[in-house]
Amino acid sequence: MLMMSQLSRLPLLLGLSLAIGLAAPMPAHAAASPFDLAGPGLQIAVTHNGRTLPIARVPNLSEGDRLSIKLDLPEEQGARMLLIAAFLRGATNPPPKDWFFKSKTWKKGGTELSLTVPAGARQIVLFLAPDDNSDYDAVVEAVRERPGTFVRASQELNQASLDRARLDRFLGQIRWLEATHPDRIAAASPVLTRSLSIKLNAQCLDQPTDLQAACLTQNRETLLLADTHTSALAETLAGAPTDLAYRISSTRQAGYGYYSPYIGVVRDIARLFGAFQSTQLQYIPALSRIDDDRVTLLLNAAPNFGRPTSVMVVALPSIEPPRVPPLRHPATLEALCAAPGTVLPVDGAPLVYATRYAQNMRLRVVRENGPSLDLPVTADPMRGGYVLAAPVATYHGLGATITGTLHGDWGFAQFDGPTFSLANPEGAAWATVSRDAAVLPVGRDNAVELIGGAPACVDRITMADGAPLAWKPGAGNRLSVTVPVAPAAPDALTLLVHPKGGGAPVSVALATTTEQLRLDRLTLHANDSSAELTGTGLDKVTAVSLGGLALQPGAILRADGTDRLSLAAVDPQKVAALDPGHRETATVTLADGRERSLPVVVAAPRPAATLIGLTATPVAAAGQLPIAIADTKVVPLGAPLTFSFRAAPATRLTGRETIEIATVDGRLSARIAPGAGYAVQNAGVGVVKADLAATLGASAYGPLRFRILQDGVSGAWAPLATLVRLPTLDGLRCDDQGCHLTGSDLYLLASVATTADGAAATEVPDGFTGTMIAIPQPATGQIFLRLRDDPAAAATVTLR
Repeated sequence: MLMMSQLSRLPLLLGLSLAIGLAAPMPAHAAASPFDLAGPGLQIAVTHNGRTLPIARVPNLSEGDRLSIKLDLPEEQGARMLLIAAFLRGATNPPPKDWFFKSKTWKKGGTELSLTVPAGARQIVLFLAPDDNSDYDAVVEAVRERPGTFVRASQELNQASLDRARLDRFLGQIRWLEATHPDRIAAASPVLTRSLSIKLNAQCLDQPTDLQAACLTQNRETLLLADTHTSALAETLAGAPTDLAYRISSTRQAGYGYYSPYIGVVRDIARLFGAFQSTQLQYIPALSRIDDDRVTLLLNAAPNFGRPTSVMVVALPSIEPPRVPPLRHPATLEALCAAPGTVLPVDGAPLVYATRYAQNMRLRVVRENGPSLDLPVTADPMRGGYVLAAPVATYHGLGATITGTLHGDWGFAQFDGPTFSLANPEGAAWATVSRDAAVLPVGRDNAVELIGGAPACVDRITMADGAPLAWKPGAGNRLSVTVPVAPAAPDALTLLVHPKGGGAPVSVALATTTEQLRLDRLTLHANDSSAELTGTGLDKVTAVSLGGLALQPGAILRADGTDRLSLAAVDPQKVAALDPGHRETATVTLADGRERSLPVVVAAPRPAATLIGLTATPVAAAGQLPIAIADTKVVPLGAPLTFSFRAAPATRLTGRETIEIATVDGRLSARIAPGAGYAVQNAGVGVVKADLAATLGASAYGPLRFRILQDGVSGAWAPLATLVRLPTLDGLRCDDQGCHLTGSDLYLLASVATTADGAAATEVPDGFTGTMIAIPQPATGQIFLRLRDDPAAAATVTLR
């Protein structure tokens, strides 16, 4: 690798030359020269099963491949160069002499080698030597005597060239940002370094904008390549004996191309050749900078054409089965939209960004009727994934949710990456959740809830005049937008929901109202400590008094053009002590200081009840993991609910009353009629059976309450339970990439932990639409959930 000055804490990872005792030891902290001298060029193409690719697109060679290798020298080249190719077959198996090929490049038509990879070959190494047959013989003899040194040189040079490609891509992107968008360097650098697995010098981002790029690129040797496998190996090898380091570095994990990491220790390739330096020849390594079929050699030492003459050593890709990149999802995956510019985030394979090995990449969408649809994608390390380019019209008729798998070629081999679910922007029909919600009072900011599309496919929301509006995604197909309405706003307004991909915006019509104050009545029942004021424009009410007893305004519910303002007694005992039929005059104080009067008659006590007990047992479908909730007051939506209550002494049950169940926030309510889920045990005890998913709907959640509706009077609310929605959990899958909890509706989870105390829990982002969540390996047979609808409730899953 290039960053020897940073990584010189080890003696030499590859100790073969030390083992034969001919190389002089190097000081532990000696700095290696950078590979910054441009050497000669090569043109290389590879043909596999009749298909030809430039060397830049070939990560590995195979037996039987045809190679065309041409030395690219200027016409005025003064020194004659001999191009030598040698196939290798392992550290302990010298290659036969007929595996060596040479080309006298100075002769007409002699600059090209046409080779076929022989059976049993594992590496190919090129040598650029002076025009001397004795030198050719010396190279052949050196390789045959110590093939292991050149096997290792091939591995090291290949890996160092790939590492150089990662660093070159990083530096190139930073310099491009510096020239075009310097203000984006701080935001783009962390994503870029994560994509290329490079350790970022975070202190550079604390610099002024115009100095950030210079800080990040000022010294290539201070940049470190880093990933999980790299760090673990580096720590293992630090301070290890040379022979141990040699053995570890030749393992499959450390080998070039398997995980494609760079082992974070010294790669002083030049010392490999210490055993062969003589008065005649001097071997120097060359890194490869590849662009299509052209290979530019980078040297860390100037070639010598006198004695000892320099022999440049170049490695080509190893001869081995293809090892496709281990592309994977990030730990958590946010909702995605099928629109141009959408990024499909992937981790785990920096070479897809740094090289051209991955080619013909597309997102393959399988259609129910007809052939699959291949959508082109482009790798972008500054955005952390593959970017969709297909226009929105491409997704016509594919349904609300589109599932596609990354597919492409890795050299000559096809491979599949991760699968993504994307929302289709087609057919969005945004509207307010109700007609009343489209009427906005003037002079304030109004929260408007819209329904009818995929929030992930919304680019922005504006007024008709282009003024931007703040918005946030909600659950499912809902979003919330804040619409400020000026006091002098027109009667009609229009907001525009702009989709991603540049399609036509969806218009939503709104109306405004001045909301003239109207007081209808104040209702207060005996024994109650709260009352209700009805009318319009009640948001202007700041205080209410009833015969000297203060009532504090609370929440307002708007329905059918009428406001219902809840009033809580400051002195609950005195208000509750008012007798039925008691007459009083209420004084209503407005925000501008004005006061209005309203006559009040205390009504008879409202029906009241208290909960006796409840039962709700969730039933998991076959093959799904059951979710157990310890708190009996937490009721899963979809579980059959049965509860009983005891009526207050002043309330007599007849069996003709109705029971109302509602969310505490007033969003949803349902009524259970006699004979349709409600029955009485006697005049004092009632029993209710309800399917809350059917009566309240699939989006019901949160604290519930119930009350008796009897003879046209709504009873006092009593707490019932907390309603939660549960995801469907299919199972836990663990492999060498980690563990993944799979299922559907996973956005209903707030976090997943593998210990009961919730330590190191995996947080699930809002609006999560994925089908799997990466979690640590459970220590026991259980995982522990926090539910989004009630994070305080303890939910446990026992794994099978």
